[in-house]
Amino acid sequence: MDIFVEDAERIPVSGHTSFYGLLGHPVAHSLSPAMHNESFRCWQMDAVYLCFDVEAEHFDAAVEGLRCCGIKGFNLTMPHKNRMAEIADELSPAARLTGAVNTVLNQDGRLIGHNTDGKGFMLSLAEAGFDAAGKRMTILGGGGAASAICAQAALDGVKELRIFARPESRFHQRTLALAEAISADTGCSAVVCDLGDQRMLAEAIASSDILINGTSVGMSPAENASLIEDPTLFRPELFVADVIYQPRQTRFLKLAKEAGCQTMNGMYMLLYQGAEAFRIWTGKAMPTERIRQMYFSD
Repeated sequence: MDIFVEDAERIPVSGHTSFYGLLGHPVAHSLSPAMHNESFRCWQMDAVYLCFDVEAEHFDAAVEGLRCCGIKGFNLTMPHKNRMAEIADELSPAARLTGAVNTVLNQDGRLIGHNTDGKGFMLSLAEAGFDAAGKRMTILGGGGAASAICAQAALDGVKELRIFARPESRFHQRTLALAEAISADTGCSAVVCDLGDQRMLAEAIASSDILINGTSVGMSPAENASLIEDPTLFRPELFVADVIYQPRQTRFLKLAKEAGCQTMNGMYMLLYQGAEAFRIWTGKAMPTERIRQMYFSD
């Protein structure tokens, strides 16, 4: 039986060590290995978590290789969340609704896809003091992270949701279907708009309570990029969030902060979605307070 011991020594890697990991491109910036390996250590589990930098053209082969090698579970980050939903053997309800997977459990060779991103984001919003119920939300992007946030936000009582995505994206039809499902199955009214329509975007932001960047724009190697360049679109009463956590302050957040907005990056979204993934894989609670103190303090 695994016992939680906060000051335990790390169990050496052996021929019996279970392995877990993260697939994405890029992944070198990720805090996930530190979080999960510390959690394994505290629980005295013979397990290790690794990063795999995999480009899109090699993704399917990489997943099959990990399955054959007996990986116990893995996470997905940009740009693989939607593709994983297409090739998983089974999907959880959240993953099926969003068409995106960020956590996979290898259950006797069957890859079960889950989505914990939305829950992680909404928990981090609540911790920042923002109550989303009854609010108007605008989100940039229609990919995996954005879809997960939209679905959970609707379930948590967001009143109106405007999703700004690129019509040429191969996931655009899925984004439209998600908005339709949200409007039909929840109390939230969701619409999809063209990210290139600057007038419509400005109008949506002006009437929103919260604005979220759900894309990878602002990550390395394009840290100086932002989907919003006009600082007049930000106003002090607008809450502004970014799913990116490295860098901790993207240009998007910097412009918002300079305009007096309360801002939030994706750090605690990462923490809470990771805790849910750890529970799915191991049945155990991640020591979130310890992880927060070690890796998320300023």
